[in-house]
Amino acid sequence: MKVPLLDLKPQYLSLKRELDEAIIKVAESQQFILGNELAAMEEDFEKYLNCKHAYGVSSGTDALLLALMAIDIQPDDEVIVPTYSFFATAGVVARLFAKPVLVENDPITFNIDPKDFKAKITSKTKAVIPVHLFGQSAEMDEIMQIAQEHNIVVIEDAAQAIGTQYKDGRFVGTIGHIGCFSFFPSKNLGCYGDGGLITTNDDNLAEIIRIKRVHGGEPKYYHKVIGGNFRLDALQATVLRVKLPHLQAWSDKRKYNAKLYNKLFIEAGLAEDVGKTSLDEKNKVLLPKAVYEDIPNLNNYHIYNQYIIRVEKRDQLREYLSKNEIGTEIYYPVPFHLQECFSYLNYKKGDFPISEFSANTSLAIPIYPELTDEQIKYVVKTIKDFFEL
Repeated sequence: MKVPLLDLKPQYLSLKRELDEAIIKVAESQQFILGNELAAMEEDFEKYLNCKHAYGVSSGTDALLLALMAIDIQPDDEVIVPTYSFFATAGVVARLFAKPVLVENDPITFNIDPKDFKAKITSKTKAVIPVHLFGQSAEMDEIMQIAQEHNIVVIEDAAQAIGTQYKDGRFVGTIGHIGCFSFFPSKNLGCYGDGGLITTNDDNLAEIIRIKRVHGGEPKYYHKVIGGNFRLDALQATVLRVKLPHLQAWSDKRKYNAKLYNKLFIEAGLAEDVGKTSLDEKNKVLLPKAVYEDIPNLNNYHIYNQYIIRVEKRDQLREYLSKNEIGTEIYYPVPFHLQECFSYLNYKKGDFPISEFSANTSLAIPIYPELTDEQIKYVVKTIKDFFEL
């Protein structure tokens, strides 16, 4: 049985007629940059996320970069980021010649540890970028309180968490000062290329973001500030407009798949329960835990952009799964403090043991909505077979 890590074709086929018509409509309009379709998409997301301002941008990475430019990050500034995340989280800080200050991750959620965040604050700290990794919210109450006490701007990296709710029901990306999303095709809500979104409830920040998204020109060709070409094109906007109404159903199916995985792994004797943090004879596979799952009326407590297990002999298991036609990926094999490009920060191996453990043991297995129960059972059976070799 073949089980790819991600198969986008079934989703496209289910929406083919509507998508094709929307794309053709944009082609016929000949309005490809900004324009009415993008404005309508932005309004759709403002309503969906319940935020005041949402701007489509060229990618999730550019959303983060634009957010830092909007708060005027300077080369002497420090920005606190988790050491375990996708490269863009720290890369955008370094691109502006500011200093990424790295912090440890929580051993259960993979998200930023608020205590380590607080410990790393200095007089030069201007911003923090909590990442809602793999589709689950970071501990935003504590992060926001710490940030407020130290006058720090909070930029939420919600690239993997479109539609995720915090424990109080608010959508991530609307809690901090600025929120950043990615619509890369592999995300829960993906467009047909690169694309992103930046959100804020602050009118002043919104105006700065709007202007800097188009090279800082206001009016056109008159520049008081320097921005960039961070525009989202109309073709991507129309694809997202078609897909957005289906996002909840796709998220629900991912949650169903995750619960089935948890059940089958436990029944197979590979794990005692979700949320364990130490590998041993009773827990050969560490399962992800949705920390807000039991809160009444909270639907999107975790949207499972990825379903991450942690195992010993991770690379050998991955090779075995590949031979059995099961797709996997490693998110992420090298934390920032061990990346060669950040050697100037003078971190060393052992500085962040939780993140290093995650980097050495984590493996993403298929979780996309179109997976069948039979495919999920095959994945678990194959992993059990590996441990019985």
